Amino acid sequence: MSTGPTVNRLCPSDLAAGPRTPLLHTTWRDHVTGRSGYLVIDGLVRGVASGGLRMREGCTLAEVGELAAGMSLKEALHYDAGARYVPLGGAKGGIDCDPAEPEAYGILVRYLRAMTPYVERFWTTGEDLGLRQTDIDRAVRDAGLTSSVQAVFPLLADEAEARARLAAAFAVEDDSIGLDELVGGCGVAEAVLTALDRDGVPRRGTRVAIQGMGTMGGATARFLDRAGLAVVAVADACGTIANPDGLDVEALLAARDSRGVVSRSALRPGDARLPGDAWLATDAEVLVPAAVSYAIGPDDQARVTARYVAEAANLPVVPEAEPLLAARGITVLPDIVANSGTNAWWWWTLFGDIGPAAEEAYAKVRSSIRELVTLVLDRAAAEGTSPRTAARALAHGRLAELTAAHGTYR
Repeated sequence: MSTGPTVNRLCPSDLAAGPRTPLLHTTWRDHVTGRSGYLVIDGLVRGVASGGLRMREGCTLAEVGELAAGMSLKEALHYDAGARYVPLGGAKGGIDCDPAEPEAYGILVRYLRAMTPYVERFWTTGEDLGLRQTDIDRAVRDAGLTSSVQAVFPLLADEAEARARLAAAFAVEDDSIGLDELVGGCGVAEAVLTALDRDGVPRRGTRVAIQGMGTMGGATARFLDRAGLAVVAVADACGTIANPDGLDVEALLAARDSRGVVSRSALRPGDARLPGDAWLATDAEVLVPAAVSYAIGPDDQARVTARYVAEAANLPVVPEAEPLLAARGITVLPDIVANSGTNAWWWWTLFGDIGPAAEEAYAKVRSSIRELVTLVLDRAAAEGTSPRTAARALAHGRLAELTAAHGTYR
């Protein structure tokens, strides 16, 4: 079997060190390939934590820990004392491997087998960078587990009904794309539209450049395109596709493979093929990094000409770059708000706050994200802080309410 995870449990004095100190972190090494994997549980609420599993070359424990801390805040932001869904704690998993490598799936299965006690009892997970939900679902079955979210089942009022409702939602398609692949991008698009509406910027004529045409980037492109914005550039692993008059988003979506790479056969005569990093400096009002973490560093930010950066990916703007963007009048819509729609949709559906229908899902995601973005931008303006600082303050306040009502294991 694979080498078991090395577990670091923290004593009570460690837990007082601050919000970035995780409750538990594990490091696993695959005996077949020598690849490493990580799990960080930032905190538990009602004994359970939530956070996706990513797979990418170069993934580190520090990266996974930062993402887990963000999940605690992302969950808490959606706390509503009157809802059936009670936000969970934050967690994240990561595997240091290129998902395109032939041995990647075997590594994923062995990782999940090693993490079985956590998946069964403490950690609910789903797709993240490099992995699709179908990959995880198949690997979960091959690892001998019931579900990637089975740890939450004991908290459900009627497990069979809840699982049937979630399965029905995952079976819904909207113009050939699964609902589960669309709700996150619906939220990112709504974050952008809220910022535009608040600033009085007309949608028609506003241009968008997107890094990534996978689940999050592709869905964001669709919803912004349908809202009347012009998607003028998209980037994938093979480069950037651009057209100043606007791309045919639906044609590009239909031409993607399972990893979000667009077949260049779908390009029209006016579509240009540019280098992979060209999306960053595209002449557009909105920039959407929807692929990798740490995509915009201190040097990269100087190339950004957009007025808004919407973080569809997790941690795409390096902390040192954010004040430099702000100094140039560029608003960053932080990931813990902008891309929180997918995570919340899972739980709204499973706990029964919404049904499986697409329009019900979109309405809930849109209303929740619009409310959160408005609160965050208003608070940032009133307090003279960045939207991220305002979002974190809002999340910490709701986390305190959640802890007071339901306790914590932190």
